[in-house]
Amino acid sequence: MDVLNYANSIYEFELKENPYLFGQKNIIYYSSVLHDMCDKKYMNTNQGVNEINTYFKDKMEPNDLHVTEEIIKTMSYSYVKKNGFPNLGHYQKAYHIVREADLLSSYDFDRSIIYHMNRGNSFSDSYENALELFDKRVFKYR
Repeated sequence: MDVLNYANSIYEFELKENPYLFGQKNIIYYSSVLHDMCDKKYMNTNQGVNEINTYFKDKMEPNDLHVTEEIIKTMSYSYVKKNGFPNLGHYQKAYHIVREADLLSSYDFDRSIIYHMNRGNSFSDSYENALELFDKRVFKYR
């Protein structure tokens, strides 16, 4: 839900300069909520995408569902680091809104510790992992 909250804040700010985003609001919100439902860290990506498509096929316009799928399949930090940003044309700003919201959410120190503990690490190891992540991705910008 933090991702959705950040995405909403970014969306509302961007909407002032980019009114076309109003037509992409559902894509941004759905992508924000669903992005971890097919993340390879948690499950098989193709299985997650298939489940999302099956559930939402009669709840979303086909194009909106397709764009949502493209956003959630290509927004992870590891994907971008390996492949760069995808070209989503008219939906590029929607993509970056969701991706940036996810990045902001991931920089929560407590969330990082919990994530590492859920991966089977002890609290002290999880704390060190979170500290290392923050050194690499956050504190280097000081």
